[in-house]
Amino acid sequence: MSTTTTYSVSGMTCGHCTSAVTEELSKLVGVKDVKIDLVAGGTSAVHVTSESALDEDAVRDAVDEAGYELAAS
Repeated sequence: MSTTTTYSVSGMTCGHCTSAVTEELSKLVGVKDVKIDLVAGGTSAVHVTSESALDEDAVRDAVDEAGYELAAS
């Protein structure tokens, strides 16, 4: 059984941004799929499907590694 969690990420403006975030989040153990509703220059919704709930600090670190910021949910 998998779970989907939606995170708010600020700072993304284009397809390259979403690719960078998707790539970093996909490296996390258990992540099956990442879908992003891009809001250029605003706060984008990032839907992460994983085998089990992810550690929010790990998600924050992955988003940070891509160069963006996990917004308060």
